[in-house]
Amino acid sequence: MDERNASHAEELSRAFGNEYKEEIKAELEKLLSFKVPLEEAKKTVINKFMLKSSSAVHVKDLVAGMSGFEITGRITGIEEKDVIVKDEHRTIFSGSLADATGICSFTCWDDMSLKEGEVVRIRNAYVRVWNNRMELYFGKRSTVEVLPDDHLQEMDTSSLSGPKKLEDISPADVHASSSVVIIEMYHRDIPLKGKVRTIVEGVVADETGKLPFTAWIPLKGIDIGSFIRFENAAVRVFRGVPSMNFNESTVIGLIEETHDLPFTLRSAIQAPEPLPVSRVLEKNGIFDAIVIGDVISVRPGSGMIERCPVCNRVTQKSNCRAHGQVDCIPDMRIKMIIDDGTGSLHVMLNSELSESIYGKSMYEAEKMVRDSISRDAVFEDMRRKLTGKYIAVRGNSSRSEFGVTLVARSAWYPEYDLKERIGSLLRRIDGEGER
Repeated sequence: MDERNASHAEELSRAFGNEYKEEIKAELEKLLSFKVPLEEAKKTVINKFMLKSSSAVHVKDLVAGMSGFEITGRITGIEEKDVIVKDEHRTIFSGSLADATGICSFTCWDDMSLKEGEVVRIRNAYVRVWNNRMELYFGKRSTVEVLPDDHLQEMDTSSLSGPKKLEDISPADVHASSSVVIIEMYHRDIPLKGKVRTIVEGVVADETGKLPFTAWIPLKGIDIGSFIRFENAAVRVFRGVPSMNFNESTVIGLIEETHDLPFTLRSAIQAPEPLPVSRVLEKNGIFDAIVIGDVISVRPGSGMIERCPVCNRVTQKSNCRAHGQVDCIPDMRIKMIIDDGTGSLHVMLNSELSESIYGKSMYEAEKMVRDSISRDAVFEDMRRKLTGKYIAVRGNSSRSEFGVTLVARSAWYPEYDLKERIGSLLRRIDGEGER
């Protein structure tokens, strides 16, 4: 690590009391080696080690990857399960834990004589995603203290699982209930235990946002535009975004009288208001977000690529990591970073959007490669044409160890008033100066 970046690592280490000095240095160095912009890399490190160094948290604050924290709640259910781990039979204890902010599922790897109804304080717990559900984990390295019953007031746990507005449904929730309108809906056949099963997927919305859903039960009389009230839907997590699973335990009913609802079908399908990049970076995932900013970099890996015909992975020299040598399918993509002054965000465009934003078709791009005898010709041309462009993208964001990425579903060059943009920037600068 060079001297300049080492100073940033030292700064971050001091902020955490030098407790994770070497880990912070290694994490920052890894992110920078993957060409993550410095400010974005620092924010990613801060988010990660804030979670590691945090002490007491609430259920609503739980995020995948958290570790070493303390949480207090009431056990609302617990059962023993026999599992096989590395060919060894083990008994684990799973259940649910509730506080005033919500309910989460947990797994305890050791018999700690926990009982339903007890109020417990768990230290050195951690969170992971298992089967698309976020869970609280603790075991031998954790300590569990049973507290007096009056330490945590009695709560109506049914009220914690709903009803909620969609924006309030958290990845930590086990179940959720809400009143929504269906704005997307389609059927899909999937292989399951040697048979083909038809499921229903789509998107629900209210006045606060949108979320995806999967129905494993028939939705009789329900279609796009139907207003429904669902109860006890299982919450799953996909790329940091909660998803509603309607199963046999879910109660779904049509809402006939909709005049009391604070939203209509027309208002629910409206495009969301653009978010500042800083807001997107704060979240583990956002479903259907719009971000507008300047392209400050077109990243390596953009341009003409080849994919495996079996798994769609990007191949290197016709070699797929999973399927070896394959007859590749040509494709085009753009990996870029946009900045709006509040932060920098990785954005991924597929071939269709790349053609639209780049202004050249795949046929033209392939011809450019053949004429120049270089696969980097398209990438270099994209860099020249796109860097500095003002662009709007709409899609879903998710967080990984390398930062936050938004996979775009649409992208366009927005109209704007240059004088107004300059004025807005000057007002922001003046405001920062006053503070």
